[in-house]
Formats: sequence, structure tokens, C-alpha cells
Amino acid sequence: MADWRAKLINEPAPLGSYPASDVTFLLKDISEVKLEKSVDARERAIQSGTHYSEMLPVEKQPTDDYLALYQDTLQQSARKVASAVGTTAELIRHKKGRNTVLVSLARAGTPVGILIKRYLQDIHLMDLPHYSISIIRGKGIDENALFYILQKHPGAKLQFVDGWTGKGAIRKVLTDACRKLEQAYEIKLDDDLAVLADPGHCTDLFGTREDFLIPSACLNSTVSGLMSRTVLRDDLIGPSDFHGSKYYKEWLDQDLSNHFIAAITPFFGEVQEEAMQRADDMLAHPPEVSWKGLQDIQAIQRDYQMADINLIKPGVGETTRVLLRRVPWRILVDRLDNPNIRHIRLLAEARDVPVEVYHGLSYSCCGLIKSVKGDAE
Repeated sequence: MADWRAKLINEPAPLGSYPASDVTFLLKDISEVKLEKSVDARERAIQSGTHYSEMLPVEKQPTDDYLALYQDTLQQSARKVASAVGTTAELIRHKKGRNTVLVSLARAGTPVGILIKRYLQDIHLMDLPHYSISIIRGKGIDENALFYILQKHPGAKLQFVDGWTGKGAIRKVLTDACRKLEQAYEIKLDDDLAVLADPGHCTDLFGTREDFLIPSACLNSTVSGLMSRTVLRDDLIGPSDFHGSKYYKEWLDQDLSNHFIAAITPFFGEVQEEAMQRADDMLAHPPEVSWKGLQDIQAIQRDYQMADINLIKPGVGETTRVLLRRVPWRILVDRLDNPNIRHIRLLAEARDVPVEVYHGLSYSCCGLIKSVKGDAE
């Protein structure tokens, strides 16, 4: 059995626009490599078998209208986000204790991990180390990043953090990765995933199960420390490297990453009591992990005769992303008057995408991606 303790791993380079005290990105800087493809070209490549982690979408700066939507959403939901952060942080505190390392799953998990770290620091004077690492559907977690954390923090408990759950695909990748680490290296890690929102019902460590728009889902790199999605390609990533990511320094003057954090943290004191109460209730009566979301997605797949379940993106955050950076086919909503989908309807109208009610949905909405092969026509 390979000894991971002796493995030499490259030290991380300083990356991203967050202060070093908030997060360390365990990612290889591949900013100089041209990896971006247009939405249509990327969609064709993905649906023809190219793995999504081998290229990047072209990241455009959000329009004025969309920035206004972000600001409006942030203003309306900052306290709600803070309450969900507080509940999640309180659960982590009770379950894991002070000897815990926060491990955010890049990139949607990064701002959430920072908020959880800040809450525990502000409210409980707990200064937990926080790293952001890559996990990729179909390829697994960055083992070098995990070895690095375990070498730096022997005996610590790791708490994986993400933004929200959809159909639970990343949770399953995480569970598989933890099982493989135990088999290959006798490393035993908890595969529990802490998220702000769990509309998919696939974890018991969450702030809420309401499917609302977490404002950071509106934007791409400009709310994630100016980091791209993560990349894993044999010609770019060597055996001692972390998974790769680009740092878009050229957008520093448009960066809202720290603005997002600064909008949420002032509410921590106000929400502390309700967060502690909610966490206590959840610890006394653990919520059921029913995977209802995945069952809904499988029903949609049958009803709409879609060959590829990965073309169904559940939840407000993922549907927002479908409308922003994929080729949407149609949008399904639980009800038309759901206040959580106002921006979804505006975006769908702007792109001329039909919106349909799908009764009994555990999410506020789902985005269905257009198949370039014709299986969704």
C-alpha cells in the first residue's frame, strides 16, 4: 500500500482575490492556457464525449441588468443566507468540534466555506483552517489536495462544504472518493457534505431545504475569488500537481467576491440565536436523507424522454446557470408564482425559452438542456 504521508506534493501558489486568511486554494495555476470554448461548441463537445473538466466556458462579464439582479437578490436574501450559514456552521461545530478543517469544493463551495469560517470565528472564536479543492463528476476528488491537507493537519477532522445540492451527483462522487481513499490508503474520511441549501434531500447537514437563489449562484468567477471552474487534463496536470484552475486577474476591478462576503457577515449576530435553535432541533431530530430530488429528476427524464440525465439541472442555482451558460431547451417550475423564480422567468423570456409547470417538484425549478443529438426533441 502506497504511503501517502511520504508523497511530495507541490506547495500551493497564492491564487484568487480573497484574503489569504479566508481560504487557501489548492489548485494549480493554469491561467496562461487557452481552454475556453463558446457555449455551443462546449455543448457539442460535452455531448459528444469530451469531459467537461477538459475545457472551460467563455466567462463573460455580467450585463448591467444581470448585475442589478444580483444586487437585488443579495439585498433581499442576505439575512436568509446568513441564517442558513449560521445553522450549517452550528451543525459543524456540534458534530466535528474545534479540530476541524473546512474543505470547500471549488468553486461554488468556496464563498460558502468562507462564510462558515467567518461565522465560527465571529460567534465562537473558532479559527478553522479552510481550503478550496477540486472535485469533478466522472473523475473524482483531487487526492493530492487531500494528502496535502492531511499532512498539514494530522489528526484533524475534515468537513466538506458546497453551495447547494441538485440531484446529489457531487455527494455521490464524494462518497465514492472517500471509499476509494479508505481502500487504497486506509484514510477514513466523513463523506458528509455541508451545504447552505439541500432541496435534493441528499444530506443531513444543511441550513435550509428551501430552493432559493443563493446570490453567489448568479455570477461565475467574479463571486468565487476570480477562479475558473477546475480543470483536469493529463497534458496539464502532473502526478504531483493539484487539479488546475485559471485566475482571472484581469477582472479585479469588477470582482464582487469580497463584496458578497461583506454583505452577509453583518447579519451573523442577528441570526445566531435562531441558527443555534435550528441546529439543536436538527440534531435532536435528524432530517431524513430521502434523495427525493433525484427521484423527481428520474421522473422528468421519463416524462420528457431524455436519454441523458445530466441534461437535467435541478434547483434555482443550477437553472440560473443553464440560462446563463448552457443551451436551454425548457424550464420546469413548481408553480409560476414562486417568488424564488422571478429572475428565472425573466432570463427565460430574454432567451425565448418555454417555462412549464411540473407539479410536485421538490425544487423551485429545473433547467433542461437542449440535446445537440436530438434526444430531447
